[in-house]
Amino acid sequence: EGPRKRVEVGVSIGIQPSEYETIDLIEEYYMAGYRRFKLKIKPGHDLALVQKVREFYPDERIMLDANSAYTLDDVPLFQAMDDLNLLMLEQPLGYEDVYDHSLLHPQIKSPLCLDESITSLNHARLAIALNACDIINIKPARVGGWTNARQIHDLCVDAGIGLWVGGMLETGVGRAAQLALASLPGFTLPGDISASERYYRRDIATEFKLNREDSTITVPTAPGLGIEIDDSQLRRYTMRWETFMPE
Repeated sequence: EGPRKRVEVGVSIGIQPSEYETIDLIEEYYMAGYRRFKLKIKPGHDLALVQKVREFYPDERIMLDANSAYTLDDVPLFQAMDDLNLLMLEQPLGYEDVYDHSLLHPQIKSPLCLDESITSLNHARLAIALNACDIINIKPARVGGWTNARQIHDLCVDAGIGLWVGGMLETGVGRAAQLALASLPGFTLPGDISASERYYRRDIATEFKLNREDSTITVPTAPGLGIEIDDSQLRRYTMRWETFMPE
């Protein structure tokens, strides 16, 4: 656990049928207290969408997640986004194309973030050595656990690489650990650790609520992960039990 008592968080918005439905969702989450919005993009659902969003939200922190949907042939598209004041462009190229990201990086002004490309400490070292990014999204489950996540954090702090904590639909158990990780000093960008109600009608553990006044979630400080398990909910959602007895 790091020094912060609260960590700033944002919300991820998937691809919607229309630009205005995306804007409606941004408005909904804005009213709920969120102040950083990640928009998923894909070919044909990118530049015009962000331009329209900027008409309604010229100053809010907007980032784009391309999920490896593009190639270096799309450099002109990314350059057209340079004036849209993006917080970052996340994983535009293939997850194995760290070298291609290093070629893209000097051609655009928007901060470049790697996500799926970073599955280990060595991948982070490679990306930094190739100058392939400005920012890395650390998902503990993707990089091999909390020890690896901490090592990547320390490496990036030394290298001046920005960091934020990504989410993978964790329950309150995983969310508590994510919040502890995100409280470390190197995580200077809002993470994808939304409030529990964002994904679960009722969680199996202590529910985390958004502090609407500053778009943060409070880091638990009780012993261990700082949460309590709701045994009744855990039993309700458990699909199979296994009992192991000593021989």
